Amino acid sequence: GITNRILSELKKRAEKEPDAYIKLWETFGTVLKEGLYEDFERRDELLELARFKTTKSGTGWRSLKEYLADLKENQTAIYHVTADNPAQAAASPQLEGFRARDVEVLLLSDPVDHFWVRMATGYEGKPFRSVTQGAADITSIARTDAGEEDEAPTTDIATLAALVKQTLGDTVGEVRASERLAESPVCLVAKEGALDRRLEKMIRRQEADTAPGTAPDLELNPRHALIRHLAGEATATGASERMSDAAWLLWDEATILEGEAPQDPAAFAARLTRLLLSGATKMDG
Repeated sequence: GITNRILSELKKRAEKEPDAYIKLWETFGTVLKEGLYEDFERRDELLELARFKTTKSGTGWRSLKEYLADLKENQTAIYHVTADNPAQAAASPQLEGFRARDVEVLLLSDPVDHFWVRMATGYEGKPFRSVTQGAADITSIARTDAGEEDEAPTTDIATLAALVKQTLGDTVGEVRASERLAESPVCLVAKEGALDRRLEKMIRRQEADTAPGTAPDLELNPRHALIRHLAGEATATGASERMSDAAWLLWDEATILEGEAPQDPAAFAARLTRLLLSGATKMDG
């Protein structure tokens, strides 16, 4: 009874005094979000009370009702990204394709966020979907950016993806063309149904890196000049030491974009040096 009374009073405050409610949320929001994870019966009420930083909120906060009111045509989910802080979340390369389509994304940075989004089935019929997990389902949403760069031919991208997968082996899951990228050449995403990338890293840190990890998928941006060039070279020359170096450097770049250091810094430096020397030799010639 006390819990219901508190939720009722919070709802009244949110409706009648939104500025005062935001101050309450900034103080107690993390605690209230624990209820999203633990209290199934009141989850819908808590989701209505929840406020979020988003790619469109600026310095303010947004409710899920406001989010749903701005859904794009053909948008079928509530998208989110998790990170250690909102600025880091906003810098995720996986957001690029969503920004190019003006699709709003929740920026989740509290540790409890990793857990409740896995438990919540959705809000008002719209499921929660991570932008860093599974294949992006945004191809039916029209792009609103001005960038209409030429894409590498599908066959060339397929050839490059096959060579990259052959080179990286079990280090990577699937290698495929990306719809979620607009500016960066590559990114890593978790497999559908696997743990979110941030949650997996958090668990591995807590267990001193002894927890088994799942090989992420690597996505290639077919509109990026580097990927277009490499795709053409892969089709023309096939497997080579240069393409092997390029494959590992693409993997390392995707890792760096996630805020991590290359797994083998010495090998990264050696490959980068070889490619730079190769380019310098061609220029001298």
